[in-house]
Amino acid sequence: MFDTICSLPLTSDLFAQALNPSEPIVAVGLASGHVQSFKLPPAPASAESSPGPDEAPVQPFGRRRSSTASENGLGEVETAWRTRRHKGSCRCLAYSLNGEILYSAGTDELVKAARSEDGRVIGKFAIPEVDGKPDPPTTLHILTPQTLLLGTDSSALYLYDLRDSKPVTAALKPSQTHRPHDDYISSITPLPPSSTSTSGLPKQFLTAGGTTIAVTDLRKGVISRSEDQEDELTSSLFVSGLKAGGTSQGEKVLVGGAGGVITLWEKGVWDDQDERIVVDKLGESVDCLAKVPEGVGGLAHQRQQKLVAVGLADGRVRFVRVGPNRVVQDMDVKHDDIEGVVALGFDVAGRMVSGGGQVVKVWREAPELKKSVSLNGGKRVVGSDSEEDSDGGEEDSSADEKPKSKRKKRKRGKGKDKSGGQQTMAFNID
Repeated sequence: MFDTICSLPLTSDLFAQALNPSEPIVAVGLASGHVQSFKLPPAPASAESSPGPDEAPVQPFGRRRSSTASENGLGEVETAWRTRRHKGSCRCLAYSLNGEILYSAGTDELVKAARSEDGRVIGKFAIPEVDGKPDPPTTLHILTPQTLLLGTDSSALYLYDLRDSKPVTAALKPSQTHRPHDDYISSITPLPPSSTSTSGLPKQFLTAGGTTIAVTDLRKGVISRSEDQEDELTSSLFVSGLKAGGTSQGEKVLVGGAGGVITLWEKGVWDDQDERIVVDKLGESVDCLAKVPEGVGGLAHQRQQKLVAVGLADGRVRFVRVGPNRVVQDMDVKHDDIEGVVALGFDVAGRMVSGGGQVVKVWREAPELKKSVSLNGGKRVVGSDSEEDSDGGEEDSSADEKPKSKRKKRKRGKGKDKSGGQQTMAFNID
């Protein structure tokens, strides 16, 4: 089981969350259009929290408070920067593969590229309209250092070649446009490159949209579509290292549905699912999926099995062991009593980060915790912080914007953030 070691209060509803692949940093995109970057403490230098053989070591960020604080397992969560990045809601976030650039997409029909270190915008381009009307973004993914993928409400799937514009400029146009689904695109999952690949970079990816999945190849376009699954598909995740045998290569894609079920798809067999895991018998939507890193805390992985965290629309996080294909009992945690889990992931230190409603929570396995966390004695530290975007600022024209969403579980937009300010939070990371 995991316990909360820190809760980060937000000033409006969370739409998007991204974890830096190189440093312990989490970025959030809010209904108010704000983007905020939090620095988490480095992992303590102990055997229990040391990265596994397949994990990148944690690199300390910026200036540390003192060596004593680190040795005692004490640290701070600080706002690295915060700005109102979009006039409408910020719906999507994604880091570049090296973590140096943070991309965001909003209902103002813009995709912006900013330096992850300080949030300064270095480029932006417009999302194409459909029949003369705005087409809000639903998901954003960086497939390779040169390829950005963007899905929208109208089911458009845009591929951008970032090599066409360095730095990213307003003139950047989609190099490819596809419509693999009849409804909005809810998730994008890269598929690993083949053994004959010379670049080592993925060239195919799976999308979920409406009630179908599809696979698209950068060179050939859409190459496969599934049958209608008769359930709204909400999330997806690729898992490898499973038991191989017969026609199975030990590689599957997990697809979450609005009916509380995860379907498993054998890689390369995309016409229909081959297994199912019922996560919630009452039908709470599976809104996000995240693979638990190998060797995190006491969650030892058995051979040819993987552990997956599942964020539900009722605010719970459940855990599924893939291989036996069953829910792990007595491991549920509660992100929120009312709001669903919109985003879920693990940072480079192996800590689980969940987001939903107006809070982001950081978790570690319970036995490692010795004290509950306090938020500066219950007080927030508020200082000066610019409300303007670093590319020149933007006027507030959407204080009460509530963009429509086809997802019955996700709320889009709840008022405007008027406070700003730096947040400093201390917690125990023994």
